[in-house]
Amino acid sequence: MAKIVVTGVAGFIGSHVCDALLERGDRVVGIDNFDTFYDPAVKRANLQQSLSSPAFALVEGDIRDAGLMTRVMAGVDAVVHLAARAGVRPSIEQPVLYQDVNVGGTTILLEAAKNAGVRRFVLASSSSVYGNNEKVPFSETDNVDFPISPYAATKKACELIAHAFVHLHDISVTCLRFFTVYGPRQRPDLAIHKFTRLIEEGRPIPVFGDGGTMRDYTFIGDAVPAVLAAIDRCSGYGIYNIGGSRPLELRQLIAEIESAIEKKARIDRLPMQPGDVERTYADISRAQRDLDYTPATSIGDGLTEFVRWYRSPR
Repeated sequence: MAKIVVTGVAGFIGSHVCDALLERGDRVVGIDNFDTFYDPAVKRANLQQSLSSPAFALVEGDIRDAGLMTRVMAGVDAVVHLAARAGVRPSIEQPVLYQDVNVGGTTILLEAAKNAGVRRFVLASSSSVYGNNEKVPFSETDNVDFPISPYAATKKACELIAHAFVHLHDISVTCLRFFTVYGPRQRPDLAIHKFTRLIEEGRPIPVFGDGGTMRDYTFIGDAVPAVLAAIDRCSGYGIYNIGGSRPLELRQLIAEIESAIEKKARIDRLPMQPGDVERTYADISRAQRDLDYTPATSIGDGLTEFVRWYRSPR
């Protein structure tokens, strides 16, 4: 039985990872500051299952609190760092805050883990680091020196800081570049959740651009096993794309949501937003080889599962 710290434990991905770790018999120390970026009550509801387990301990605090992070690392076998200030567009308005939380917080965690003798550290990165890369699919060996948002820049900076720690200290770090993860508990501000809510309420959905932008969507049930494999196989320094490798145009996504909900969307067309990339598309061959990563959920099945969750009493 391993003892694993999960930061951002009350979030979308964090809560699912926590449930999976507890289910397989690990002990989990979950850290979350219940930031008001979206309703903290939603985050607490995400932890309903985990809180019933005696193997779970919730620590309410900020990853920038170096003293607290030092204390929680005692006796820990691995860290899964999912906490971050999220969102491309808000980062344009608050770049200093994003740097402070994402880069500063990650550095504090790495230092605390290193000092406590933790040897395995899994870091959540993002497909946004690829910017408007013209080569597709995106590969981990691609140049990612040209981010187009402060959020993307902070994620790339976290990867670089992690590499320095691996080079200098006896710690291994695996970086996971997530590609638009969706499913039950998805953040309410993200497109699939937001579109579902607005269509259900008969309100127009905001569509930025002509609907031709493309995203590589990843179902949460496919992403979580990759995180667990990254924990178990963390060695040296590695970067892995975690995506569906089946990009979909925004207009196609809307049609799929309409099908899952069995309602038509009303469209409010708006200009493209600064910082938004034109497309994402993951080359997942490295994750398939090293993590046995096998995304199998179609967008139709994934959206059906999401809508079922959305409509269920909570």
